[in-house]
Amino acid sequence: MDVKYTKHFLNKLEDLMSETDYHLRYEKGQFKSGYCILNDSHIAIVNKFYSLEGKINSLIEIIREIQVNEEKLSDKNKTFYKDIKKTPEVH
Repeated sequence: MDVKYTKHFLNKLEDLMSETDYHLRYEKGQFKSGYCILNDSHIAIVNKFYSLEGKINSLIEIIREIQVNEEKLSDKNKTFYKDIKKTPEVH
């Protein structure tokens, strides 16, 4: 899968996150990695001041890190999720 640094690609990642058990929030913060995952609360927070590229990279890392119940995903998001899991890490 090619990572595209576009608003449309960010929207696809946000749509995938909306079908997980995690709530995605954009807030200001001093996260060393640009994001924070609160596993007990099922909340993923991304630095709202990040660039589009930073937000996309953070969401890809979050999606790889959290537990995702694939049965809850729509068919298109299930395919997208599998593509993300197969993609080499982005830095």
